Amino acid sequence: MFEIPAAMLSWFYGATNSYIIAIALMSVVVMAITTPLTLKSTKGMLEMQKLSPEMRRLQNEYRNDKTKLNEEMMKLYQEHKVNPMSSCLPIFAQMPVFIVMFRIMQALTYSPRGSAEPIAAATFTATGRADEIGGFIPRFLSVDSPLFQSLYGKFTMPELGLDLSLSPFRAISDDPVKGLVYALLVVALGGLYFGQQRMVAARAAVSPTMSPTQQKVMQYLPVVFAVFQIFFLTALVIYYIFQTLLRILQQYYITKKFYGDDESLGRQAQRAGEAAREHAKEKGETGGFLAQAKRDLTAGRPDKQADDAQKNVGGAKKKDSTTPSARPTGQSKRVTPPKSRPTDASRNDAAGGKGRPTPTRKQAEAAKSRPKSNKPVAKKKKR
Repeated sequence: MFEIPAAMLSWFYGATNSYIIAIALMSVVVMAITTPLTLKSTKGMLEMQKLSPEMRRLQNEYRNDKTKLNEEMMKLYQEHKVNPMSSCLPIFAQMPVFIVMFRIMQALTYSPRGSAEPIAAATFTATGRADEIGGFIPRFLSVDSPLFQSLYGKFTMPELGLDLSLSPFRAISDDPVKGLVYALLVVALGGLYFGQQRMVAARAAVSPTMSPTQQKVMQYLPVVFAVFQIFFLTALVIYYIFQTLLRILQQYYITKKFYGDDESLGRQAQRAGEAAREHAKEKGETGGFLAQAKRDLTAGRPDKQADDAQKNVGGAKKKDSTTPSARPTGQSKRVTPPKSRPTDASRNDAAGGKGRPTPTRKQAEAAKSRPKSNKPVAKKKKR
């Protein structure tokens, strides 16, 4: 996986005797491989966007039936001969190319570090090349290739007054004045990233497919990625600069191909996206990828308000049937009945129950004013 691209890079160096030109030619080869995938991905995305009004209608119609919604979506794709994965797979297919080139550029200036350093030093000493300890040992290259021979045992990768083996951060740390050129390369890369995203955003200005916040995030995210390039090799920064220049040309070609006239696929997709957006505004739905994903996840579930209302009604019924009424706040659990009213015991006696009735206040006063009887109390006989 790594040897073939590395051998091609070495062949370009042998033909030009320049690291920068070899890197530029390698970026051209990579773009020639990935451009057909990018065009296919763009076409698939526009075809999906062209069907967005019909897709939105189906989502609203079968919101509570996820199975039926998927069936109708598949019928729609088959009717218009659209593959929803065609806009995703080409993007994933480009990731291995990115990883391979990143590893190759890093491997050009490989030098044993950490636990591998003593082993490499012993190997060099055993082979009589102790003076080469600490130098570069390019990986993924044959030992007789031009690029391997030019870097093996060296400590720098010079080109146009720059050391391509240094990272901009290390160059600035060693010498801030000389490191200014390295910093300008990172700034230039960030500017190219920003220009590329502006071209993409300009095509979506007529009818944006994303919310304004998402557009800003997508526009400035590559610039943030460029800032991290300060910790990578300068050779890798130069590779990304050429890659971005070629991508700008690629975006210019895409604009001409898919947005050239009013009946082009891109313009039709823009109008369809605008119609879907207006329909969503009428329904009170917010736009954007995150909102759409949220709607998709909640599809097939009953309306939340109706569900809450049903729960409240059920709770009220349950409370009325099984739960006693609530006691007023601040009232004590033990309540003394008024003295002017008969107690429960008196009512029980009146109904024929047992127990002595409680006298009223007048009866109690009359009993106090009545003279006491001198009649002796009979004693109980002991048994």
